Amino acid sequence: MNTGTRLGLYGGGLAVLFAAAFGTAAAVVPDDAADDWNEQAGHDGGHGETEDEGHGGHGGAQPVRGLAIEQDGYVLGDIAAPAATGTPGELAFQISDPAGAPLTEYTESHEKDLHLIVVRTDGTHFRHVHPELAADGTWSLPWTWDAAGTYRVYADFVPGSAADLDVTLARTIEVAGDFGPEIPVEPRLTTEVDGYTVTLNGDLTAGASAEVTAEVTRDGEPVTTIEPYLGAFGHLVALREGDLAYLHVHPEGEEPQAGDLSGPTVAFATEVPTAGRYYLYFDFQVEGKVHSAAFVVDTAGESPDAAPTEPAESDEAPAESESAHEDDGHGH
Repeated sequence: MNTGTRLGLYGGGLAVLFAAAFGTAAAVVPDDAADDWNEQAGHDGGHGETEDEGHGGHGGAQPVRGLAIEQDGYVLGDIAAPAATGTPGELAFQISDPAGAPLTEYTESHEKDLHLIVVRTDGTHFRHVHPELAADGTWSLPWTWDAAGTYRVYADFVPGSAADLDVTLARTIEVAGDFGPEIPVEPRLTTEVDGYTVTLNGDLTAGASAEVTAEVTRDGEPVTTIEPYLGAFGHLVALREGDLAYLHVHPEGEEPQAGDLSGPTVAFATEVPTAGRYYLYFDFQVEGKVHSAAFVVDTAGESPDAAPTEPAESDEAPAESESAHEDDGHGH
């Protein structure tokens, strides 16, 4: 498959991973499981190395983040949001600093003071948005839920008093209503979004750097008018089946300037920690509108710790798989 240029890690997190099957809206990842994941990943809260300010050049994978409400003394408070689907309202929250006071000063990162990622725990209904900050430290934006279920909400930011520190905090919230999981059961490397066809080329291999390239076409023709969006020609979020860690990557190279165009390909490089299935979301902008293309990717190889297994013997023929729930066409 095609490969592209290397990309740096945005926020320095590792892959966001989702539970594969949720029969009810009450399926959540417990906080103690997230803490265990952080301990296994060697997360010490300090991040060690300082990340570079560009889109590339980060020296290796960063500790797993986005699994807990606290990191480096910063805490994500309770999230206020509509309790059920179809009810217009507001999503709001505060972040407290290590002294326990509301955090009101932030360092701009990729043209915003805070990036908010919201996604349902079956990998669907993905949103990357940017709330407004009030003087008292409350972030808020108008909000309506399209579907019931369990959602993970991530606040990704750089504190104003610690410009070399990337923080990703997360909480899980429930949304009432009729719930039906929309879990893709097969890898999907090509998707349609708003009239564009986006194809993901490249392999993810556990424990090794991998390059993937998103190629954008429309009506069979290459799209060469991809515009800068939040300081890059594309943004990629990876979600892994199994837990809720977080990875965001960006293209390597100089930050594009207003009026610069790119396409039809945008290349990324990242490293996934274990073998398994990942959901990837590629955000790109054309003619002032942002589009989000969703993919389902299995790793190409086993993780170094994976033990070989032998197939069990059986005289019975394998049962046919149940039909997959259809998604909304965009995976979000």
